[in-house]
Amino acid sequence: MTRRLAVLFATSILLLTGCGAAGEAAGTAASDAASKAASAAAQEVNRQICAVIQDGLVSVEDKQALAGLVSAARTAGVPAEITTPLGEIAASGDQVPADSVKALKDACRE
Repeated sequence: MTRRLAVLFATSILLLTGCGAAGEAAGTAASDAASKAASAAAQEVNRQICAVIQDGLVSVEDKQALAGLVSAARTAGVPAEITTPLGEIAASGDQVPADSVKALKDACRE
């Protein structure tokens, strides 16, 4: 009877260890997938911002498009080198700050 209990105990330990490893692997895979999705979102928002600022000129329509991307850029984790001048452009009045446009354009080149 003692041998049976030992085998049963060892089998139980192996099953629990296996389930834990499978759970850990699933958690790692989910984390990797979420990280890749977040990275893809940041790259897409970054691409949209840089496409608007590419010529270095910001029209009224460009400013509206950029203002609409501020929240998405911050949420997606786009770097401060882009979100800071982007926010300054969005918050500006009729006169878009030239230094912010230059900083954003320079950040898009990197």
